This record gives sequence, C-alpha cells and structure tokens, in this order.
Amino acid sequence: MRGPALPRPGSLTARLVATTLALVMAVAVLIAVVATLGVRGYLDDRLDDDVRAALERASRPGPGGTQPWDDGQPGPGPGDVDLDGDGDGDRRGPGDVRGQGVGTLTAFLFEDYEAGLGDVLVQEEDGGTARQQLSAAALDVLGDVPVDGEPHDVELPGLGSYRVIAVAEGGSSAVVAGLPTDDVDDVVGTLVAWEVVLVLLGGLVASVAGLLVVRRQLRPLREVAATARAVAALPLSSGEIDLTERVPDRLSDERTEVGQVGAALNALLTHVEDSLSARHRSEQQVRQFVADASHELRTPLATIAGYTELARRRPDRETTATALGKVEEEARRMTSLVEDLLLLARLDAGRPLAEDTVDLTRLLLEGVADARVLAPDHRWRLDLPADSVEVTGDEARLRQVVTNLLTNARKHTPAGTTVTVTATPDGFAVHDDGPGFPPSLLDHAFERFARGDTSRHREGGAGLGLSLVAAIVEAHGGEVGLASRPGDTTVTVRLPRR
Repeated sequence: MRGPALPRPGSLTARLVATTLALVMAVAVLIAVVATLGVRGYLDDRLDDDVRAALERASRPGPGGTQPWDDGQPGPGPGDVDLDGDGDGDRRGPGDVRGQGVGTLTAFLFEDYEAGLGDVLVQEEDGGTARQQLSAAALDVLGDVPVDGEPHDVELPGLGSYRVIAVAEGGSSAVVAGLPTDDVDDVVGTLVAWEVVLVLLGGLVASVAGLLVVRRQLRPLREVAATARAVAALPLSSGEIDLTERVPDRLSDERTEVGQVGAALNALLTHVEDSLSARHRSEQQVRQFVADASHELRTPLATIAGYTELARRRPDRETTATALGKVEEEARRMTSLVEDLLLLARLDAGRPLAEDTVDLTRLLLEGVADARVLAPDHRWRLDLPADSVEVTGDEARLRQVVTNLLTNARKHTPAGTTVTVTATPDGFAVHDDGPGFPPSLLDHAFERFARGDTSRHREGGAGLGLSLVAAIVEAHGGEVGLASRPGDTTVTVRLPRR
C-alpha cells in the first residue's frame, strides 16, 4: 500500500505539517527534559539519603567505644599505624563493615597523617564482600571535598564517579562516605535513550498523521481552487460568456474559513459574469449603434447628394431653393446627432458643468408649452407647487433633460395620451399613460444606443435621448429612475437643491 504523497516544498500543506511537527517535537523534547530532570533529581535525592546513612554508620563508634578506625585489638599489628597515641595499631578490622552495602566508600582523613585511610566495600566472586583499600590518588581527590556535610560528585581514579559527603570528626579529622553513581547514571542513560527513540517515533507518527489530517482538511480548499482553475480556462476575451461555474454551497458556508473563501469567489464570479454580460451588451449596442448611425447618416447624406445632383441638373430658382432647403434640414439632423455624441464624450471626460441657480419651474413651463405646440394631439398637464423650485446646475443642460424626456413621451406614445409633468422639491417627474417600455428594454433604457424600436425609422432616433438624460443628471450629482408598465410610465429626476 502506498503511503501519502509528500507535499511540495513551500506549499501550504508542507508548512502546516512542518509547523505541527515542530510543535509536537518541541513539546515532546520539553516533556523528556522535564521527566529526565525529575527522575535524576529523585534518584539523586535517594542516593544522597543513602550516602548520609552510610556516613552515619561510618561515624558510629565501635564496640567498647572504639573509634571507627580502631579495630579494638590490643597491641600493634603488622602494618598498623598508631593514630591516637594509645600504643595500639589503629586500622579497621577486615570484618568491621558496620552494615554498609556493596560499593560503599569510607575514608578517614587526618591533618597529622597525610595519606589518610579509606576503603571500598566490593563484591567477591564467591558472593562475599571484601574491603578494597583506596589509592593515594583517590584519597587526594577526597581530601579536596569540602567538609560541609553536603553531597558532592567526584571522579575517583580506578573507581569512577561517586557521590560523597565529608563531615568533621573531632578537631583534626574528617570522615568521608560515598556511594557510586553508576546505578543512577545507568537509569538516567536508559531513560534518555528511550526518550530519544520515543521522540523520534512520535515525530514520525506526527508527520504521517499531520500530513493525512492536513490533506483532508485542505480538500475543500483544493475544490475551491479547482473551480477557480476551471473559470480561468474559459475563453473570456470576447463574445457571449456562459459563466456558470460556482463553488458548491457546502463549500461556501461563511462560518468556516474555507467557506469564506468560497463565498468570496462566488461573489467575484457573479460580478465577473455581470461585467462580462454588460460588456457583451455594450458590444452589441455599439454594433447596433454603428448600424443605426450608418443608417441615420446615410439617409441624410443620400438626400443631400440627390438634391445637390438635382440642383446641378435643373439650375432654376425653384428647384435650387427646394434642394437647399432639404440639404439644410438633413444637415441639421446630422449636426444634432454629432452634437449629442460630442456631449456624451465631454460628460465622460468629466468636463465641469456650470453651477448656477436654475429656476426649474420655469424650465418645466417652457418645456410643456413647446410640447403642446409640437404635439397638440396629446394631453399635456403640469402640476407645480405654490413656490418655485430652484436647483443648482447648468441651465442649458437641464433644459435639454426636460426637452428629451418630453420628446421621448411625445414620440413613443400614441395620440390622445395624457402626459403629466410634476415638479417636486428636489426635481420633477414625467408620467404618461401610454403603452410603456418593452420589458426587454426596461433594465437598459438609460444605456447608450438603446432603442425601443428596431425598425430604424427616423422618428425612433439613434437611442441617445435617455442616455443623455442620465449622463447630465449624474454629472449634476443627481439620479434618474424609471418605472414602467402598460398605462403607467414614470421617469423621475432628482437634483441637488440650491
């Protein structure tokens, strides 16, 4: 069975696994160090207690009140040294171990006797015990031990590491007792070895388990990334885009971190889809406008060319006057179209408008009066407040807004339609009871080049009227709204008050 694949260096999985492993190893090493120090301290305390007990037994007087170094035998023996001046040889008897255990070190140091006396209780092959005399080098090392009753670690030549305690005995002597630290060192060494093995094994287990857990936890993130890659592979440069890829609902729950990423990606894809759809609509509208503008310009140009040719062939006064009249009319139409496009371009460029005090009430009165003359077959109504409505803006451009809205209502409603213009404290509204806007045009009525009819007849215009209204109102810092259904259409204009 194959193990889990190793993560790529620098990947989020690798960093998370490495961080987890580092934390596990750090905690494991800390526990191991604390455990080792605790065990070492406990064993050292036990060893110190044993050393103190050995010292107490070594300092205890022998039978009959003899000193610890005196064997109590009368007269000097071979090799005995008279340490207390009583005429007998002072040394330990071979059997005088005073209940000490194997490995116990006992030494007696004297100011008047440079070498001192000392031995170590050792285990013999037959199971018995024997005393091994300390060498002069070992006694020299013990002579440097502070006589303070506290345990000290020493390294004795030929014997190894010992834990010893030295106390004063009388005015001119000191007793030293000690036990080997081999058992403590062996226990601590074994403990450290096992800790090293367990820490390494724990690190290995943590690595494998961390890799599996992290991969499992990051699986939703990989699915989100897969959605992003699928979207990135789509051709989004042109044409109509069908952007249906989304992060599944189960991965877009914002209560989780991955869900927040998924929800953000879905919101981004929605915005991108809307933008691409708007771009496609704009491209289509531009194409439609190019066709409409070509038609709108081709017709007057053809008319101008035709009447010019007619005037050339029939240079009489009447024909020439008729031709010049038509040429002038068509030139006005082309000029109006070009001026509308130029105004939109200027507004897009952020050209500042005048900031004068404009009597909106007067503009509405004049606009409705002109509309009554141009469309007497419509019913025109004007609803004005008692006080005049004044706003801040460019009078010529605001007049164009009023004219465009009334012209739009006049051209796109049948005869007999009632058009009501109502002034409000912050603008005005134009309402009619005509057929209304087509549903397909309602959401895009204020976009440029949008047209309600596709027949391209002259009365329909180039589709710039409402887009000019929206651009001018927005340039004044206002807003325009549209609500339309058959028999009830209202365009609302709000402007900043004076």
